[in-house]
Amino acid sequence: MEKWYLMTAVVLLGLTVRWTVSLNSYSGAGKPPMFGDYEAQRHWQEITFNLPIKQWYFNSSDNNLQYWGLDYPPLTAYHSLLCAYVAQFINPDWIALHSSRGYESQAHKLFMRATVLIADLLIYIPAVVLHCCCLKEISTKKKIANALCILLYPGLILIDYGHFHLGLALWGVLGVSCDWDLLGSLAFCLAVNYKQMELYHSLPFFCFLLGKCFKKGLKGKGFVLFVKLAGTVVASFTLCWLPFFTERAQALQVLRRLFPVDRGLFEDKVANIWCSVSVFLKIKDILPHHVQIIVSFCLTLLSLLPACVKLTLQPSPKGFRFTLVSCALSFFLFSFQVHEKSILLVSLPVCLVLSEIPFMSTWFLLVSTFSMLPLLLKDDLLMPSVVTTMAFFIACATSFSIFEKTSEEELRLKSFSVSVRKHLPRFTFLPRIIQHLFIISVITMVLLTLMTVTLDPPQKLPDLFSVLISTELTSANPPLLLRKTGPELTSVPIFLYFICGTPTTAWCAKRCHVRTQDSNWQTPGRQSRTYT
Repeated sequence: MEKWYLMTAVVLLGLTVRWTVSLNSYSGAGKPPMFGDYEAQRHWQEITFNLPIKQWYFNSSDNNLQYWGLDYPPLTAYHSLLCAYVAQFINPDWIALHSSRGYESQAHKLFMRATVLIADLLIYIPAVVLHCCCLKEISTKKKIANALCILLYPGLILIDYGHFHLGLALWGVLGVSCDWDLLGSLAFCLAVNYKQMELYHSLPFFCFLLGKCFKKGLKGKGFVLFVKLAGTVVASFTLCWLPFFTERAQALQVLRRLFPVDRGLFEDKVANIWCSVSVFLKIKDILPHHVQIIVSFCLTLLSLLPACVKLTLQPSPKGFRFTLVSCALSFFLFSFQVHEKSILLVSLPVCLVLSEIPFMSTWFLLVSTFSMLPLLLKDDLLMPSVVTTMAFFIACATSFSIFEKTSEEELRLKSFSVSVRKHLPRFTFLPRIIQHLFIISVITMVLLTLMTVTLDPPQKLPDLFSVLISTELTSANPPLLLRKTGPELTSVPIFLYFICGTPTTAWCAKRCHVRTQDSNWQTPGRQSRTYT
């Protein structure tokens, strides 16, 4: 009984933190004509409520796609429609066609914040609690501490909390890990149909379930499971897309909106390979557009293939979680058209391995939050980000005693150290190096935050702070490169992420007047997108 009292207290604390953060500013507040993501969410409610379903994804006089046009799968549109019915009941002006553009008021802000809080309460938080309760080989107190740390992770609170796809994906992970394979598959299919970025996690799901089928035998129970899984996937996608299957043009238009390959290789403020390389090598000027797509696809596939092959041959819940981390990072680093907030799709599976490698996971989650500093400053969320980051760090440090768990075994670096000691017998100081790097990393993040907020960079060095941030992040490279936990090469994409720096790498390039994107693409407000 005490366990549930403590878990309830953790959930209430998580809700309190989320609601407190929601009292602060939001994306695009008071910034016409495009405003920001807040207006995008409101506008989708306006469109889905006032227009017939066949017009949701098409450009028209009532649906200008250059003004926050709907570019997510049908489940997002249905969710917007559901919220719109509630908004219509409370105040029809909030979703009035045309006249509601840029609508802002305290009452409407309360409504919008409530919708995402309810989404968290119904979908994400129960999945976190159940995941932590199902963890094996750890005490009850550690399970509660794990839930506390996951719910306090600032990246999801500050940037993306309340979005159904992360909660649904977590339900999918929970389902297939506990052998509820059909329910897990259904949950993940719904996640993909809510946000197409969940494809970052699709290959680990496929390989894990395929490995289960192989293990059971494809001539017996394995084949039956395969057929059931295939039927679940087909049925769930059919139900979500049914209104758009009436005409071929409808389905094709939705797909064009979901995968806008004309936008270019990447968006600015994204810390992936293409953005970093473009500062020195103009890939968009060297390679044709279709070749860029092929190259990014091949590199993404090559980077995630080893982990996926191992998971297929040796399926296990632990291997599945680490493959989720590896594949999500591979997509983030190499795939075509990556958004700066996509790092959150990596952070979610990292949260799931927090209890297994607390030191490394805490380090990564701190840096991933810090990497979104330009976005947080843009939305006037500096103070909430500082407070929530400190709370998260304290929770992880005290709950898992991360500074006491830095031995070679606990860092999962034993095999690497043994191989090195064959050539360097006195190589016994790796844990101390990693501890010192972590401390240097945290101190540098604090200093760079203070410098970015209080100082203006020299005119001759407008990218000074951004370059320093990128340099600081490389200090985390060695331990993350050396780690090999779970599937093979999990650490390689993590290493490359830190090499690329942060979303501020592209930010600094922009301030240096370096072209980092195609000429027909500008990020602010998304007003310069090329639409069909």
